[in-house]
Amino acid sequence: MFVMSCQLCGYQEEDIYHFSTIFEYIHTASLFHDDVLDNAEMGTRKPSANHVSRNSAAVLGGDFLKTKHFAIAAGSNNSEFLKTLADTTTRIAEGQVLELAQRGNWHISRDEYMEIVISKTALLFSAACACGAIIAGTEKQAVYHLSQFGLNLGIAFQIMDDLLDYTSCEEEFGKPLRNGKINLPLIYTLSNLKGTEIKWLEDSFKNHKGEDKDYKKIVEIVRNNGVIEKVRSEARLYVDKAARFLDYFPASSAKEDLMQLNADIIR
Repeated sequence: MFVMSCQLCGYQEEDIYHFSTIFEYIHTASLFHDDVLDNAEMGTRKPSANHVSRNSAAVLGGDFLKTKHFAIAAGSNNSEFLKTLADTTTRIAEGQVLELAQRGNWHISRDEYMEIVISKTALLFSAACACGAIIAGTEKQAVYHLSQFGLNLGIAFQIMDDLLDYTSCEEEFGKPLRNGKINLPLIYTLSNLKGTEIKWLEDSFKNHKGEDKDYKKIVEIVRNNGVIEKVRSEARLYVDKAARFLDYFPASSAKEDLMQLNADIIR
């Protein structure tokens, strides 16, 4: 997204590929730290870093990647670029704290959930796009429109990612719940349940003591409560909003690629 945003703004220098690694470093560092916070044994289809090399190594690895990205960014000699990255990494850390504070909270509101989504996920998408315009040296309006495009795309991405917890293969059932994370499909489902049902869920999963059959039961409740399409429709609204921010830019292959990437989120 950073590379395509640079190209959208007419910047084609080779250093964009070097600077693009910054966003991979930030993302990977956040995954290392998330796995430690979640005490996760598996990442995406592979054992997590903390499971392979213990928590201490995963924390140090994440810290190294975060400092490495600043070393690369310093080579840009661009204060706005550096400030955007500093603000973004700060907000990501705040998002991780917010998520940790809300862990196991069966009464979390949609607004509280969205605050976590924006801080932990969407702002990195936003920064990658905005920094493309910043490196290209374009006007502030271009930076703004790309930042908003990335922000809304990032929100849609996370909403759809949360939806996969209830629509993917059986092996993936309940992964967030096992870590005490309450996401949007479950928030909407809980709003349709009675107080006694919510109390049962709280008691069943307190201190991560739920069994596999309990997690499968929650997935069934979510699937049968009519919220799957509601969440998908909400993600589609953010995708549509993101697309409108690209109207600011003239037609180009980079714009087409960004539009396609955005549209693919809800397919």
